[in-house]
Amino acid sequence: MKAVTWFGTLTLSENGEVEECSLLENDPEQLAQHMLLAVENEELPTHGLGLRELALACGFVELEEDYDVLLREVCIKAAKRQISMTDTDDKRIIQAVEAMDDVDKAANELSERLTEWYGVYFPELELTAESMARFVARFGSRENVPEDHNMFSKASSSMGAELSLVDEDLLRNFATNLCGIYDTRKNLEQYIMANMGVVAPNLTNIAGAPLGARLISLAGGLKKLAAFPSSTVQVIGANNALFKHLRSRAPSPKHGVIFNHPLIKGSPWWQRGKIARSLAAKISLAVRMDAYGGKLDPSIKDNLERKVESIRKAHPEPPKKQSTKVTQPGPGRAGGRTAKKRGGQKKGGMNKGSKNTNDRSGGRPA
Repeated sequence: MKAVTWFGTLTLSENGEVEECSLLENDPEQLAQHMLLAVENEELPTHGLGLRELALACGFVELEEDYDVLLREVCIKAAKRQISMTDTDDKRIIQAVEAMDDVDKAANELSERLTEWYGVYFPELELTAESMARFVARFGSRENVPEDHNMFSKASSSMGAELSLVDEDLLRNFATNLCGIYDTRKNLEQYIMANMGVVAPNLTNIAGAPLGARLISLAGGLKKLAAFPSSTVQVIGANNALFKHLRSRAPSPKHGVIFNHPLIKGSPWWQRGKIARSLAAKISLAVRMDAYGGKLDPSIKDNLERKVESIRKAHPEPPKKQSTKVTQPGPGRAGGRTAKKRGGQKKGGMNKGSKNTNDRSGGRPA
């Protein structure tokens, strides 16, 4: 029987005795690398072997204390190597996407604060977000706007309050820092655009770099996204709508973040569900090729475009609403209800205890 251990490869007899051994060098770095490789290939024995006794029998170590000390050092180095291997390319993409989300949140809050603050001094300025921050960082007070600027007429006739020098310096610094945040977001976006073509070329070709990076971030990694079925890829990002559908009778979501794809966003509403299903299937295929070492395959995008074109030709118009049929009222009263028998009489006779109006005897026996 052949057994792979963390210190070498052994050949054992049926009685468990060592017949042949191929030992590694007593180097913790080499042993740690061999251990990780054996664990990845699932070659290490899980139970049933006394590795300590086998190491002593093969002459790998002389004492049990030496075995414990060396095994502890090898495990520590293997753990450190595993930690260093967690920083993969897709993990860096995830960090960049989440950092961009944080930057967007901070920029929106600070931009609203700057708009409200500077609006006291220049309420006629119809700028928001980045353009507002660039304007304040450049000019500061409205009195510094030059005559050739398109905002000069509004600045010269503004009804806003006067801006002191201290407040002007403070607002300029605030706006300059906000502009730095916008520049950071652009750098993050450029980083994602540049690296997505290397990390996932097929996914980038199908979905684009921003949407592909968002899918990887929501899934938690490229291989995790590759393990998802296409039905999950279709609705990923629509958690609230999906849970609402599962809890109640709400309609199931047709798409999640893939709605931002131009093929879905630019299509009419009655075609989006079918296009989203086809797009999710091609995204799932592209991700699996990227995760397991596949090269760029342009045929995936070509097949997707042909499928979308066939969907648009097959469904050029919205489906017609089903008309509800109105039932004609039947005999009797209005609304189709039949008239009830008066006096509780049955058809073709009289109820028990009822009087016969034609009987003049008053109900007495003859």
